Amino acid sequence: MTFTQRWRGRGLAVFKLLLVASVSVISIEETICRLRGDPEIPLLSKNEDIMIGGIISFHLQWKNRQDTYMYKPLPLQCISLNFRGFQYAQVILFAIDEINNSTDLLPGISLGYKIYDACASIAKGVRVALALANGNDVAFIPSEAPCTRPAQVQAIMGETFSSPCMAISTAIGPFNIPLISHFATCACLSEKSKYPSFLRTIPSDYYQSRALAQLVKYFGWTWIGAIRTNDDYGNHGMATFTETAQQLGICLEYSVAFYRTDPPDKIQKIIDIIKASTSKVIITFLSPTELYVLMHEFFYHNLTGYQWVGTEAWIFDSETAARDSHHILDGAIGLSIPKAHISGMREFMLDVKPLNSSSNELFTEFWETLFSCKFTKSKSLAENQTECTGHEDVTEVQNSFTDMSLMPIFYNVYKGVYAVAHALHNILSCNKTCNNQVQLDPFTILQHIRKIRFTTKEGDEVYFDENGDPAAKYEIVNWQPAKNGIVDFVAVGRYDASLPADKQLKLHNKSLFWAMNSQEVPLSVCSEKCPPGTRKVLQKGKPVCCYDCLRCAEGEISNITDSITCVRCHPEFWSNEKRDACVKKEAEFLSYEEIMGALLTAASLFGTCMTAVVAFIFFRYRQTPVVRANNSELSFLLLFSLTLCFLCSLTFIGRPSEWSCMLRHTAFGITFVLCISCVLGKTIVVLMAFRATLPGSDMMKWFGPAQQKLSVLGFTLIQVIICILWLSISPPFPFQNFKKFKNKIILECALGSAVGFWAVLGYIGLLAVLCFSLAFLARKLPDNFNEAKLITFSILIFCAVWITFIPAYVSSPGKFSVAVEIFAILASSFGLLICIFIPKCYIILLKPEKNTKKHMMGKGAPKSL
Repeated sequence: MTFTQRWRGRGLAVFKLLLVASVSVISIEETICRLRGDPEIPLLSKNEDIMIGGIISFHLQWKNRQDTYMYKPLPLQCISLNFRGFQYAQVILFAIDEINNSTDLLPGISLGYKIYDACASIAKGVRVALALANGNDVAFIPSEAPCTRPAQVQAIMGETFSSPCMAISTAIGPFNIPLISHFATCACLSEKSKYPSFLRTIPSDYYQSRALAQLVKYFGWTWIGAIRTNDDYGNHGMATFTETAQQLGICLEYSVAFYRTDPPDKIQKIIDIIKASTSKVIITFLSPTELYVLMHEFFYHNLTGYQWVGTEAWIFDSETAARDSHHILDGAIGLSIPKAHISGMREFMLDVKPLNSSSNELFTEFWETLFSCKFTKSKSLAENQTECTGHEDVTEVQNSFTDMSLMPIFYNVYKGVYAVAHALHNILSCNKTCNNQVQLDPFTILQHIRKIRFTTKEGDEVYFDENGDPAAKYEIVNWQPAKNGIVDFVAVGRYDASLPADKQLKLHNKSLFWAMNSQEVPLSVCSEKCPPGTRKVLQKGKPVCCYDCLRCAEGEISNITDSITCVRCHPEFWSNEKRDACVKKEAEFLSYEEIMGALLTAASLFGTCMTAVVAFIFFRYRQTPVVRANNSELSFLLLFSLTLCFLCSLTFIGRPSEWSCMLRHTAFGITFVLCISCVLGKTIVVLMAFRATLPGSDMMKWFGPAQQKLSVLGFTLIQVIICILWLSISPPFPFQNFKKFKNKIILECALGSAVGFWAVLGYIGLLAVLCFSLAFLARKLPDNFNEAKLITFSILIFCAVWITFIPAYVSSPGKFSVAVEIFAILASSFGLLICIFIPKCYIILLKPEKNTKKHMMGKGAPKSL
């Protein structure tokens, strides 16, 4: 906590003089050692065995004067009595009184005190610190002796604010006199290389700044404004907060600093910045005095609805709450020192009486200010002013002196005095008595204070870390309205820096009040949170808290709020409609359950049954000329192969498996070669039969029934060998195709070896072309029932189907490519079955008169087949 005074040019020269305790050397037999300038007189003092110093601002201002420096400037004339300072002094007196009356702590030793008024002036604070170190007495020392003397006090309590503590510690640090502050929180004071003798009983702003950043993050405020006092407390505290906030993803829309003595135009600029801002949360590192200025400006410009986040400087200060008559700070939340109670302290502080109006100016001024009265022997009193009797009842007065809301700070003062007492107790080896022969020096006391660890009568443990700081513990306080119109400081949580990071901040299950006494947490963000299914994209030229939310692309998801990236789903998964979860892709394959699969299955079974019926008819009429013509054995073998062709199409339906993938292509290849081989054999028989009718021809003996069977076996064996090689080298296998469709997995059979697949198809095609060529040559041979015409037409359909199959197969997506292949198998099979056998069945069943050898032979026909 700091309380800075602007340095004027004329004061700088005086301050430099105060930093050095000069030595006047007179060319006589003795050296005179004394502090330059007017002596400083303590406002409160009591001489005892061991002395403790105190520096407190009993006054907040001093009278302005115009010094010409042609004459010695007069001492500062302090004005504006500060009741808080008087309370701090009372706490010191209370603690010393307890220690002196204790038989356990420093038995037989009495502590005395010298307490000076710093008058809220840094220069004054340094001057009285030097007075505590050196004293005001003139010392006459032999010329050959050094101009030194022991410190007048063993430790100094104070000052209240950070900037004076920095200056005082810099001045007395080389003398190792302990300076223990109860309210100076600047993190910079933890730097022991600069402030070696400084200690404090209040946590450093390093922890408070980080705790405030975590508190802001907890409520989701990522877009905030910041206002600080333009001094060491505000600047250092805000710097630590800003650093932590950036790490937590919090952005400051603005960060402004001012001092209560700044000109109105500078204050107006700050108000204009706040008016133009969009953030609704204001984090403050302000002393109460600066906050009063800001409250007035907010009311004057009608600025309301802002959520204030405060530090221990004002968040639990009842005087600040009392001054907020326009409810600017309603619902404020922040960190305070944990509540404390010291038995007997309140009674001691209120049991104060003016000692003597002529001999003690401080008590006289205090009493007159407290009761608005005047100690005077004359009858001349100001209007609305009564004569002081000295017997007025302090408890009947309601003001900042009787207000005990700062008891946690009083407790810090109390602990500081006891820390010194416990260090002295250890140094003097006190048991039932203390060793009075020990020579005390500030450095030894400083070392012992750093190492002490004791428990107060209230049960709180007191110790200092290596930086002279206590353990950092805070209460989270919320301003809530009370029935009587005042503000209740309600503890709604706590912060303990000694705990693990995830447990340091904890809020209780209590309802909170916010700005305008709303019970809904205010929203203060530059951009709304990006919901799951989107990602953040920063807006150009703006802080990281300002962004747009872009929907994740297909196949990508984000399942958290404010995601900065979208994660691509595993290949087996796909993003849902909201893009916030990966769902397993639908596995697509031609199944028996769907309509298309069922229809193709029905067609396959129908073809099989139709082939079986034809076979039955042929078997039933196997002795008739139509059946016996052109080798009935090849006809039955062809019907058998057609049955296999119809049935092999079923292997293409259903979920692909390792065996089905290998079976479907090989079975298709072998059965079709068997089928085409039979047709080719029948075609050759037709040609040979007509050639055999020529005089002297013996063609039929070279292609009789045995040769026909061997040709079919030979042609089929070649395809079997091709299939064996294919299955041996690189067989087909089930494959999940993720590329054809984004949201589907195509379950298909990979070819394994494309060469093997096309070799199978190519061989079938070669036999079909050969068969077509031979049948085409025999189409005009004379016969009433020339089978070559039927074969030509059937092979023509077969070739047409498979020629159109290739582009249709390549362009068909997913399961439709399998359906195209099945359709080609069935179409070509039906083509062969219908074109070759249906005309014969027609004659057998419907035209039996034509099913004779005479009719079959016809005119010019060959005499035997």
